Amino acid sequence: MEDQKTGLGGNGLKRQSVESQCCQKKPSLHFWFIFLLLLCLLVFILCFYLSNGSLSWWRFPLHRHYQWFFNKSNQINVSVHPKYEVIIPEIYETTDPPTLRPKSIQYHQAYPRNYHFIIDNPETCQKETPFLVLMVPVEPSNVQARYAIRQTWGNESLVQEKLVATLFMLGRSGEDDSEKLKQENLQHHDLIQSDFMDTYVNLTIKTMVIMDWLTTRCRNATYAMKIDSDMFLNIDNLVIMLQKAEIPTKEYLTGMLMWNRPVVRSKDSKWYVPEEMFLDSEYPTYTLGMGYIFSNDLPEKFVNVSKDIKPFNVEDAYIGVCMKKLGLSPTSPPNPSQFKTYNTKYNRCEYSQIITYILGSPQELVNYWTDLKKPGPHC
Repeated sequence: MEDQKTGLGGNGLKRQSVESQCCQKKPSLHFWFIFLLLLCLLVFILCFYLSNGSLSWWRFPLHRHYQWFFNKSNQINVSVHPKYEVIIPEIYETTDPPTLRPKSIQYHQAYPRNYHFIIDNPETCQKETPFLVLMVPVEPSNVQARYAIRQTWGNESLVQEKLVATLFMLGRSGEDDSEKLKQENLQHHDLIQSDFMDTYVNLTIKTMVIMDWLTTRCRNATYAMKIDSDMFLNIDNLVIMLQKAEIPTKEYLTGMLMWNRPVVRSKDSKWYVPEEMFLDSEYPTYTLGMGYIFSNDLPEKFVNVSKDIKPFNVEDAYIGVCMKKLGLSPTSPPNPSQFKTYNTKYNRCEYSQIITYILGSPQELVNYWTDLKKPGPHC
């Protein structure tokens, strides 16, 4: 019994010694535990702020590298071009509702499904299927051009016994014009607006959004035309041309053809395209962007093939590159002389025979159209 007590006493002393050491070390371990906890919290806060691009200090150069890293880690199959790096922040800063911002950039900035429609008129092709859809890219502020088109060729819904629809494609402007555009659309039901910034360098985005709208909202139309807002269009002659027996309804693109056009490398030109965006010295054959016609199976093909084509700001040449990638070529129209560029002087006889002409003002369009529609012989 005595030995057991002695043993217990020895163990008791040993335990007291260990406990004494533990008590001496415990404050030190407690300090390091708190330090590590605070460090983890600091890292978590830092990661949270680094992922938040809205902070003002995030715009310093060092944090741009972190932003690139976070964007890169959250994207799939992204191919972003230096030319467009300033465009996306511009879009983000100007687009107020967070729901309108792309969650991530798919493929590249010109891929249309990075953007969302703010104003839409899908019923245009749901009630009846148009034979021809005229898609007019126009600036949100250019009310005069839209008004002139509605008074003239855009007012023709039945041409040569074929149904024709005219729609205006807009991006976002820096001005708060959303309410005016909504009211305009309520009156005319012909606006389509997407949340990309409506600038000259974003024309390729605008064109690809047009293609996406045709793909998702109006795929049963037979033909479509992308036509600029400063154009005179003899819609009767166009529909007559499209009904010719030799005109295909599939894989067809026509207009004023551009062959062997050199890529502009001068930085002073608005058509400047650096080698990083397009390496070849010449563009493949393409149709001039003032107005080109295509069978309505092509928009979906353009959207899909564009995933693998670097975007650049010459939108009509970009469509030519899409055609080449698809193994297709634009076709010369039956009568190429019907597609004119700039008008020098109005001639009633000539305007009765052409399909397109570039004009100087919306008022010219109204004047020439009014004269052309007067009764009596044209020539």
